[in-house]
Amino acid sequence: MSDDFFPVPAEWAASALFDRDRRAADYARSVEDAHAYWLEQAGRLDWVNFPAKTNESSFDEADFGVKWFADGVLNVSANCIDRHLATRGDQTAIIWEPDSPDAQPRRFTYAEVHEQVCRFANVLKAAGAKKGDRITVYMPMIPEAAFALLACARIGAIHSVVFGGFSPEALAGRIADCDSTLVITADEGCRAGRKVPLKANVDAALKLCTSVRKVVVVQATGGAIAMEEGRDLWLHEEAARVSADCPAEPMNAEDPLFILYTSGSTGKPKGVLHTTGGYLLWASLTHELCFDYRPGDIYWCAADIGWVTGHSYIVYGPLANGATTLIYEGVPNHPTPSRIWEVVERHQVQTIFTAPTALRALMKEGDDFVTRTSRASLRLLGTVGEPINPEAWRWYHHVVGEDRCPIIDTWWQTETGAAMIAPMPGATDLKPGSATLPMPGVVPQIVDAEGKVLDGAAEGNLVIAQSWPGQMRTVWGDHERFFQTYFTTFPGKYTTGDGARRDEDGY
Repeated sequence: MSDDFFPVPAEWAASALFDRDRRAADYARSVEDAHAYWLEQAGRLDWVNFPAKTNESSFDEADFGVKWFADGVLNVSANCIDRHLATRGDQTAIIWEPDSPDAQPRRFTYAEVHEQVCRFANVLKAAGAKKGDRITVYMPMIPEAAFALLACARIGAIHSVVFGGFSPEALAGRIADCDSTLVITADEGCRAGRKVPLKANVDAALKLCTSVRKVVVVQATGGAIAMEEGRDLWLHEEAARVSADCPAEPMNAEDPLFILYTSGSTGKPKGVLHTTGGYLLWASLTHELCFDYRPGDIYWCAADIGWVTGHSYIVYGPLANGATTLIYEGVPNHPTPSRIWEVVERHQVQTIFTAPTALRALMKEGDDFVTRTSRASLRLLGTVGEPINPEAWRWYHHVVGEDRCPIIDTWWQTETGAAMIAPMPGATDLKPGSATLPMPGVVPQIVDAEGKVLDGAAEGNLVIAQSWPGQMRTVWGDHERFFQTYFTTFPGKYTTGDGARRDEDGY
């Protein structure tokens, strides 16, 4: 962490959704009057049955469990699409930028996304999928990846996205662990000018596991692939046969939404389970607070849908908020290190959210690849996935953002659902290398090896003292592993596994 201090610019303090005083008041209320605060926040979503309950969680072994809004009923797909149709039906929901800069982008309005998702959902139903089934998604970064997630949510199926770069063996293990009955994939993916044999990888994986009955295939490149009769279905052929209307399945707030596998330091990957109501509220709230989202903004989370960042900040958070979200098929530095900034210029992106590793690689290539493009549209820069070192922070701020764009350095995990510690751009002075302050309702503590809470400036183990809506609910199929992994090292608290340092300013 740097000692440099970047105060909130006056124009941001005057115009942002939250200023310093409101952030402080909101945070205090979220902790001191939590039930009323979270009922108010539940109003962000459209409910079939509005909840009367909020946090009923316990981190103690005797009555351990994580539960939020347990009497509420809603559907995630309806919240991300249907509720916007009356006022935003003609607004662009998704911009797709292909791997090749010479290929044409695609745009989908909310009305068009609605039709695509409903047809996709009906294809899944016709293939035998139903509420509670697990569906594995192994896709490139194309619009149909987002449609697949929303279609699963629409019918109450639990999606398990596997990163398209994983091997057939890794894919098979994740299919087998959750007994997926259906796989959604594409013929091939495109990444940095190369074809990725996704369908061939699925075919190889399915020789290693037995639960899958159907494979739905998106025609992305048109490359030649094998199709097994009776098992494999082309999405475009099946979608032409089904209705463009699919009612959204009412789901309890605690019904599972998705499983996402994270590899621990030891043992087999953990199937992190997130549920419907708390997760969507957390993704929606943090997307608005961290990125000061305004109607009309073009928002780009430059991550992959195969990771939690893509779930929360490409698909669910932005679309729940009626945003325009950009999906990019390629990598930041192909065919040149200017590519990421050319995408910003082409689509007039206001907010970009990317990883420090990518920024460090781009920084090494020199400033010319940045400055030959216009970044005049940018107003916010975000980082995710790891701490950003002060040198890269300053480069991002000075060269990319031209000293005018606040940097939103976020700390969170697959397990937390969405951002936990992060600045709000109109409310938080910035320090390079610091994620700054907690989001509403998040109570971080630093403890020593014996679990003693360290106050003031301190360094130690980061724990979270109480539950929050986006918290994972269990490890799929192994609730005991969930408790043992996260709640026994420092009893009564969520153990993040991360170290942290807090300075004399509380950052």
